[in-house]
Amino acid sequence: MQEKIIIVDFGSQFTQLIARRVRELNIYCEIYPYNNLPEVTPDVKGVIFSGSPYSVRQEDAPQIDLSKYHLKYPLLAVCYGAQYIAQHSGGGVQPSSTREYGRANLNFVNQENKLFKGINIGSQVWMSHGDTITDIPENFELIASTDSVRVAAYHIKDSDTYAIQFHPEVTHSIDGKILLENFLVDICGCSQDWTSAAFVETTIADIKATVGDDKVVLALSGGVDSSVAAVLLHKAIGTNLHCIFVDNGLLRKNEYESVLEQYKDFGLNIKGVDAKDKFLGQLAGVEDPETKRKIIGRVFIEVFDEESHLIQDVKWLAQGTIYPDIIESVSVKGPSATIKSHHNVGGLPDFMKLKVVEPLKTLFKDEVRRVGTALGLESFILGRHPFPGPGLGIRIIGEVTPEKVAILQDADKIYIDNLKEAGLYDKVWQAGAIFLPVRSVGVMGDERTYENVIALRAVESLDGMTADWCHLPYPVLAKISNEIINKVKGINRVVYDISSKPPATIEWE
Repeated sequence: MQEKIIIVDFGSQFTQLIARRVRELNIYCEIYPYNNLPEVTPDVKGVIFSGSPYSVRQEDAPQIDLSKYHLKYPLLAVCYGAQYIAQHSGGGVQPSSTREYGRANLNFVNQENKLFKGINIGSQVWMSHGDTITDIPENFELIASTDSVRVAAYHIKDSDTYAIQFHPEVTHSIDGKILLENFLVDICGCSQDWTSAAFVETTIADIKATVGDDKVVLALSGGVDSSVAAVLLHKAIGTNLHCIFVDNGLLRKNEYESVLEQYKDFGLNIKGVDAKDKFLGQLAGVEDPETKRKIIGRVFIEVFDEESHLIQDVKWLAQGTIYPDIIESVSVKGPSATIKSHHNVGGLPDFMKLKVVEPLKTLFKDEVRRVGTALGLESFILGRHPFPGPGLGIRIIGEVTPEKVAILQDADKIYIDNLKEAGLYDKVWQAGAIFLPVRSVGVMGDERTYENVIALRAVESLDGMTADWCHLPYPVLAKISNEIINKVKGINRVVYDISSKPPATIEWE
């Protein structure tokens, strides 16, 4: 049985980061919201409480039954978790005289304590809290302090319950990884055997046990997630996997042909379906972004359903769902507010009557890539930028027409080719061109023009949940702009998007 760590999420912005740090230590973990906790099973080696935007003093502060964890499992409580245990054990928590946010240095460390082994006085930590622990019960021992926070960490005597007021998961906590490893390995006894190779081995075995000799259908997009899912499934069930690649007319230039060519030797039973006319016909005259997304999703379902019925005795639908999708759907506050409709095969309706298999649902995006490497997938697949399900349909602001698609495909290809040529493609998380519903005056030769505008978007990110705009070199941007204006008929102006997420989404629609 695979050992794991449970992370109890009280709504902190850093909860996913805790999970990442745990997994970097080759230890499997799962995040659960405080209000939807699982039954704790024998494979659980320890528990981590996250921080929270709430104060423990609020009437509506998150509450849990501490007796389920304290004294039963090794427990590390971070920030809100530390204050929560202190308050519910008879300690005091009061508002700080000043907000304690940012870097601080430990001026006292009990290095005899297991949690702080190898961490010295002066070690930098990252604080982020408005309350502070003012006093602790007699059975608590103080194990770390800073100049402004006396109770920076404590240990409940004769137990494996530890608590820290700072955030070890943030890189600004210089020895945060050491502290987490001390807890996970020395206190919880984790074996650190959760690797990409181990994941591949156990997942293939799980798929074989679950699916057996049944047939599985997968919508292949050519992206990282669907590609890794396809190869995992193929290794488990061989020719019983059937992949369908739908051309919705909104792919990048020549992408339909190139994906079919690249995957022809993978043994994945790939069938390409040219449905361009159907999608573009349905989108004619539609300008509203949400309506466009729904049309693209609906038509995709229709096409996919029709094609899957041509395969005899299919019983399973495979999806490339990854862990952030799962976390979001069971978040502390319930499913997240809809920013945009998510378009993937996960939206398939009940009428398809297929059971679902999701081999990547426990992985973050970077972990998917590492698993792909372990499976032997080539870098040109694993290094592909994310591309939205609705494709160029949400990169054309306003009505989608075949003419606009052709213009955007040409502009986007020039953009991406130049990023690759300049050695920048792999340094950018996602890049794409946007067709704007704007015409502007220009001069070409001796002629006045009144043509369209292309916006270029390039961002740095880990998982797309937040993103910063990339500082691409001016000479590269100048070359891209010049080529697009000179080579793409109908474009006379190129602009660069310097918005970060939040508040601006990566896609424009």
